[in-house]
Amino acid sequence: MGAAIRDYHKTGKASRLKVFSPDFDEDEIPVPTLFRKFAEMPPLERIALEKAEGRILDVGAGSGCHSLALQEMGKTVEACDISPLSCETMRERGVKVVREEDFFQMKGEQFDTILMLMNGSGIVGRIERLGEFFLHIRQLLTDGGSLYMDSSDLRYLYEEEDGSFMIDLNDDYYGELEFQMQYKNIEGDLFPWLYIDFNTLQMYAEDNGFHAEIVHEGDHYDYLARIWKE
Repeated sequence: MGAAIRDYHKTGKASRLKVFSPDFDEDEIPVPTLFRKFAEMPPLERIALEKAEGRILDVGAGSGCHSLALQEMGKTVEACDISPLSCETMRERGVKVVREEDFFQMKGEQFDTILMLMNGSGIVGRIERLGEFFLHIRQLLTDGGSLYMDSSDLRYLYEEEDGSFMIDLNDDYYGELEFQMQYKNIEGDLFPWLYIDFNTLQMYAEDNGFHAEIVHEGDHYDYLARIWKE
């Protein structure tokens, strides 16, 4: 993804950013959408940016579109991404504070708002990592701080004609997927990605001493959640 972002930033065009999964047919991410302006963002992203306050951390910032929008609002934001090419691009695009590091390795500081957008729950990877995830969030959020994270409930993939859902409860959680990306001749590793329904997210949040609420629901089983400490 970093190579695709870099190409588009430099030339205004990019080759296909292909996405493969054992569970789905080949797909692709339209690279121009990673550079969208505030007015082009879906409502749940705009709402999250509007509600962000204080010292803000933009996790998995990519091209920096959310961080740039926040800066235009006069807000204080730090963009975090593990891709060197993405970080280089963000700096050139004018993001003031860019951190090339793994979000899960961050420690010793706190933020008033943490943003995890564009299916932000995905970086958790597996549902069994949610306990570790909430422990990490507890260390990074200030008292009264909030995490805004969006995700989707993939149950629609299992919907029958009569409106019921055929989900095998004995199988792995239905929102756990694996993906691999390819850009030109660059192939990424297969990685886990977690889509989580809100009820499950809320249950894990409460089990770990957090509150969770839906701030906005999208048109197709997607939602923006706010998570905060007791």
